[in-house]
Amino acid sequence: MARNKYDVDESLETKFDIHQLLRLLKYVGPYRKKLILTIVLMLFSSALTMVIPLFVKEVMDVCIPNKDMNQIIRISGYTLLIIIIVCWILKIKIKLTNEIGQGVIHSLRSELFEQLQRLPFSYYDSRPHGKIQVRVVNYVNNLSDLLSNGIVNTVTDLCSLFFILFFMLFLDVKLTLVCMCGLPILIAIILFVKKRQRKGWQLASNKQSNLNAYIAESINGIRVTQAFVREEKNTEIFNRLSGEYKKAWLSVIKYNFMLSPTVDILSVLTTVAIFVLGVNWIMEGSVSITAGTLIAFTSYIGRFWQPINTLASFYNSVLTAISYLERIFETIDEPVNVTDAEGAVEMPLIKGEVVFEHVDFSYDDGVKILNDINFKANIGESYAIVGPTGAGKTTIVNLISRFYNIDSGSIRIDGIDINTVTIASLRKQMGVMMQDSFIFAGTIMDNIRYGNMEATDEQVIQAAKTVCAHDFIMAMEDGYYTQVNERGSRLSQGQRQLISFARALLADPKILILDEATSSIDTETEILLQQGLAQLLKGRTSFIIAHRLSTIKNSSCILYVDKGNILEKGTHEQLMELKGEYYQLYMSQYSFLEKSE
Repeated sequence: MARNKYDVDESLETKFDIHQLLRLLKYVGPYRKKLILTIVLMLFSSALTMVIPLFVKEVMDVCIPNKDMNQIIRISGYTLLIIIIVCWILKIKIKLTNEIGQGVIHSLRSELFEQLQRLPFSYYDSRPHGKIQVRVVNYVNNLSDLLSNGIVNTVTDLCSLFFILFFMLFLDVKLTLVCMCGLPILIAIILFVKKRQRKGWQLASNKQSNLNAYIAESINGIRVTQAFVREEKNTEIFNRLSGEYKKAWLSVIKYNFMLSPTVDILSVLTTVAIFVLGVNWIMEGSVSITAGTLIAFTSYIGRFWQPINTLASFYNSVLTAISYLERIFETIDEPVNVTDAEGAVEMPLIKGEVVFEHVDFSYDDGVKILNDINFKANIGESYAIVGPTGAGKTTIVNLISRFYNIDSGSIRIDGIDINTVTIASLRKQMGVMMQDSFIFAGTIMDNIRYGNMEATDEQVIQAAKTVCAHDFIMAMEDGYYTQVNERGSRLSQGQRQLISFARALLADPKILILDEATSSIDTETEILLQQGLAQLLKGRTSFIIAHRLSTIKNSSCILYVDKGNILEKGTHEQLMELKGEYYQLYMSQYSFLEKSE
């Protein structure tokens, strides 16, 4: 697992190719009709504006010499009508392109978020969450302009370019060739900046990702920061990361700014050249060029370089977008290792027998966390898992819910290998309370109901009463409808654990997993909680991880785990008689409690 920190640049697993850019176009598919309509309207608008320079030529070469004021007024009216139509089309274009762009952005972000919902725990274990968040929000947002206007403008301007060339060649071939002399210079500059620009934006996106990761980490750890007076040091780190992003952005943005001024300069130079040559040819008496032709042609010059400028800007946008697309598609293509096997079936109604048979597991290749784990949990019995920190206790219960894939061996529930059933049908029949009692922003009622969205208010309240959470909930200003902040910052750790406990119990599971469920609950509440759970655990197979051994003395079986192995197994009385590792652990804890008293 390639672990990553906020100050370590991410490396891409695959190189970018043009197919990734073409892949983006598939998201435009549902908006094909709107896209075609927009392009047709823009082409019609472009064709209309091509006529205006011809009107100017007519006025200069015919109307003014003949003093035909009526024709000038008619041409002015036609020009005004064209401008009104073009403005109306532009209004429609803005509306349609924004609908297309935001629709594509929504689809892309939804697919990315859905993928994140499926990815296993190992994906989140290996990188800062801020670096994941930046892909869903910032990187997708940075594609907005490219999708909203870039595609339509590019197709339209490419077609407009051919229109313009047609009219320019129609007016004068020699002047057209002079105008096109600047293109080789532009192509040379584009080739020069291409590679540098892509690498520069990759670096800038890395630095932005690092900065976002550190911001997310700092916000989550703000209490620790202030408790240890780390504000100044953290600000130094932030300023360093922000400075690195600023430096990377400034070093690459100069390439973005090269193309547009280059196009403007070439436009001015070719215009000057055409004026000089055109006036000279007129003075020499060239019959093919008139004053009206020259003025009309210079109007087309601006129109010729304008779409090229737009295409250059689109090219800039594409090179910028590439660095973001690579990260987005890398996440979408991330293999979902923990997924339903081919031909997986629905898990039947669970009774509760759980068997581990020769189970090996490792988070990183070559570093075993569990080694040849074997045990059988009978229906309706409670199994406690104890041992030192890092022994593999939480890993065992995580494997029951198939949050990770095992390396070898098998885990069977009611005789069925959990790898052969769908993950959803397996987890829906389990109640899991992890060490991290995560509380979502919303009401307490919503947080408890999270594990069973069909539960009634009465069932939610009953679950809360069972785990002794009802009294403190009712003491809050709006009871069960009290709004709590993200991660439950308004609540104590013990209160968060009780709410999470109620959430797990409300799912009415046949297998109940409690990972340090009572670690932050005071002794008086714990006694009440144990009384409520005694009735609830009847008929359910439960797995309990606890450091306070007094809470698991009555378990049907206790597994002592250390260094990935089950060293001892039995009831509390059996293990105490054995006077092995569990005995030593229990006596040391008992001795510590006696001394503290």
